[in-house]
Amino acid sequence: MAIQNRVPAKDLRPRRVWYLVAAVVGLLLAGAGIALVVAAVKDTVRSIDTDRSFSGGESRTFEFVAGETKAIYVSQSGQGHVECRIPEMRTGSMTEPDSTFTVTVGSRTWERVFEVKPGSSGDYALTCTSELPAEFALGDKPQVGATIGGIAAGIGCFVAAVLVAAAITVVTAVRRGRHRRRLAAAWAPPVPWGPPPTGPAPGPASGPPSW
Repeated sequence: MAIQNRVPAKDLRPRRVWYLVAAVVGLLLAGAGIALVVAAVKDTVRSIDTDRSFSGGESRTFEFVAGETKAIYVSQSGQGHVECRIPEMRTGSMTEPDSTFTVTVGSRTWERVFEVKPGSSGDYALTCTSELPAEFALGDKPQVGATIGGIAAGIGCFVAAVLVAAAITVVTAVRRGRHRRRLAAAWAPPVPWGPPPTGPAPGPASGPPSW
């Protein structure tokens, strides 16, 4: 053990710079994970046009494109019954989604309540009401799969950051330990070998004189 402790760390391979490589790779992967999660959340938040929100009972004109689905969102303090109308649009263009989808923007939570798929492009007046005081906004149809995929990819980067950094660190430590033992064995003093030294032959055993 004393010989192993005398082995200079700079002589061991792989070099200690690989510990730094492990840290850098881990940080890069973690940063990529953060960027993916933030991008997925921002894309969802930007999909709602909160700058043109309107209160319940008011009418706001929006431009619709034929075949392009838009979503109507409501922000209210409870589960008030919501109704929306676009009188100039053909019947059946507005439908209720099969699932719920909510987005929190600042201090407000927006819930998707209707989807609109017009048959013709143009400007249409949208009016919405609720049993509770509410704000309404028009936005894009949520891409749930893309949002979940982006978040999952971000989480995958976090997991990869931990695994890759740990793997590089462990492999480096194990290989340096083996190299230390090899160097220590090479520097150890040689073990004496050959037949053991022989002493002078024993004399005759002494005993009582024979008569």
